[in-house]
Amino acid sequence: MQKFVNDTDFIVEDMIKGFVKAHSDLISYSERNDHVVKYKNAPVEGKVGIVTGGGSGHEPAFLGYVGENMADAVAVGEVFSSPPAQAFFDAFVEADGGKGVACLFGNYAGDNMNVKMAVMMAEDEDIEVKYVVATDDIASAPKENKQKRHGIAGGPLMWKIGGAKAAKGSMLDEVIEVAQRVVDNTRSICVGLSPCVIPAVGKPNFSIEEGTMEFGVGHHGETGIKVEKLKPAKEIASEIANAVIKDLDCPENSELVVILSGLGSTPIMELYVLYDEIEKVISQYGLKVYKALVGNYVTSLDMNGVALTIMALDDELKELFDMPSNSPGLIIK
Repeated sequence: MQKFVNDTDFIVEDMIKGFVKAHSDLISYSERNDHVVKYKNAPVEGKVGIVTGGGSGHEPAFLGYVGENMADAVAVGEVFSSPPAQAFFDAFVEADGGKGVACLFGNYAGDNMNVKMAVMMAEDEDIEVKYVVATDDIASAPKENKQKRHGIAGGPLMWKIGGAKAAKGSMLDEVIEVAQRVVDNTRSICVGLSPCVIPAVGKPNFSIEEGTMEFGVGHHGETGIKVEKLKPAKEIASEIANAVIKDLDCPENSELVVILSGLGSTPIMELYVLYDEIEKVISQYGLKVYKALVGNYVTSLDMNGVALTIMALDDELKELFDMPSNSPGLIIK
């Protein structure tokens, strides 16, 4: 294993230290917990606090979406592991400006358990916390069991829209409602070409045979829908775009935000090759791309692969998406 590592047992701590130093104009450590990063101006008095959190290895998610009109605080877990309940609770405290806290996170068992524990801890301190769980991964459960789906690359859209709604002075229930609407209007799927290596393990935690691709692979290596022979980019793009659009099932002429995220080691060049083909498929459905984000938005260590995310806009979601924001992982001007 050839990695830029000091000690694999402390790679997350070392990463957080470097991240905070690099983005000190926007973020800082929490004085309560060294696995909590906060917006430098948080808590913002009279504003609903926005909190997220999750395992490391998905950078810029999760800590990269802390900033102005984005998340106020984030709980940082170990690699592919949920932050403990104490970290989520400390993030709630850092984000609470007196109007409650919206916790917006991905649907994984550990995160669900620890957030619910942290919410009970917050109740004891008279901090009102409500939460929304992202379920955009269409490969992780059938549509009729959508509530069981995992959250993957749709997270940044939930944090962007929820953060904008909170910044406008909205009440907690209004922030929760619009975040849930983002979840309802968003679908994602991943394709993996090669696995990732967890630093502490030193070898891949799953396998993808040379000359094959895994359609619907999870961000932690969860088994996909099927293993297929590796195809040309235009065929992969068509397959993932059709799968997402059919599941989303939005009206013709809908405007979309499209994220095509690399999973860690995918060259940006190849992402644009795929995006060219994806937009062709979108147009065939009579849909319109309002904004495309191509790059690394939610990764999986050094996995070679892509995540396609599509959100259907309504008038309010469009307005909130366009609201200026500033975070290390996403800047909207």
